[in-house]
Amino acid sequence: MQIFDPTIFPILAADGLTNGAVYALLALALVLVFAVTRVIFIPQGEFVVFGTLTLAALQLGRTPGTLWLVLALLGLGALMEAFSLTRAGQARRALITLGGAAILGLGLWALTGWLAPLKAPLWVQVVLTLALVAPLGPLLYRVVYQPLQNATVLVLLIASVALHLVLTGLALVFFGPEGSRTPAFFEGNLNLGQITLSWQSLLVIAASAALMLGLYLFFERTMPGKALRATAVNRLGARLVGISPSSAGMLTFTLAALIGALGGVLIGPSVAVTYDSGFLIGLKGFVGAIIGGLVSYPVAAAGAILVGLIESFASFSLSAWKEVIVFTLILPVLLWRSLTTRHIPEDEE
Repeated sequence: MQIFDPTIFPILAADGLTNGAVYALLALALVLVFAVTRVIFIPQGEFVVFGTLTLAALQLGRTPGTLWLVLALLGLGALMEAFSLTRAGQARRALITLGGAAILGLGLWALTGWLAPLKAPLWVQVVLTLALVAPLGPLLYRVVYQPLQNATVLVLLIASVALHLVLTGLALVFFGPEGSRTPAFFEGNLNLGQITLSWQSLLVIAASAALMLGLYLFFERTMPGKALRATAVNRLGARLVGISPSSAGMLTFTLAALIGALGGVLIGPSVAVTYDSGFLIGLKGFVGAIIGGLVSYPVAAAGAILVGLIESFASFSLSAWKEVIVFTLILPVLLWRSLTTRHIPEDEE
């Protein structure tokens, strides 16, 4: 076949590894969110979209609509938290919560309003993008999922579908229907014999690998990471030893949003992202997560990289069928999982 041509194969493999590295990050985030909170987080791809389009807006010197979404969620989340504290007889903490949210919101508004028109250097815009998108995770958890933390998986799935539709609509309002790309961090190529790799692709692969290593060290060497692992293994047991499910959920969604935003920043120079690209991007990460059974991080990452490779080779030889080929991959995996997995009832809490 032509794809095994020595001049074509390395190019397709490099492209597949680049996309697969980003899908692997999304797969890890999906596994993490499901393991800790039992939420099948369909809007994970929306963090990628907001990451790319926020950076693209900053490139044009515009204030991204992401700022207004963060401020609205911050206000709503602070009011919900203050109401809960007041009902518990902690009026002073409620006032501190409202004051802290107001100061944080004003600071973020002033910082974004000052930096956006300046067209600051790319790395400053990347940091500002992460600062705008990452808070969406814990705020969405506080507003949407924390009130439902004792609900069934089905109810949480329905909430995820609704949230995906809302975020897609807001992305259309904030950024418009046109697709956007962001500039590459590095120009040029690296030649290794017959293999040519762009520096941008190498950056994506290296950054993804570094983030995976960082997550491994976080879960293995830090107390918050070990608390998340304990919650993922047994939520009731974790609660009995003093680990707050709400705090674990907030931290989990913060990591998921940060991973999604970083994925958007990395994939932005390679793919034109539109307001509705999040579902397909997230679904490819979800295929990797399903291959890992929503429990195994290494298998999920390997499965997502496999998805990227299959997509790359399919887009060259059968471009019209590439999405069908990628998503058909999930069927034998689901069949195999259903035949080999022992079903365990959820903890009674």
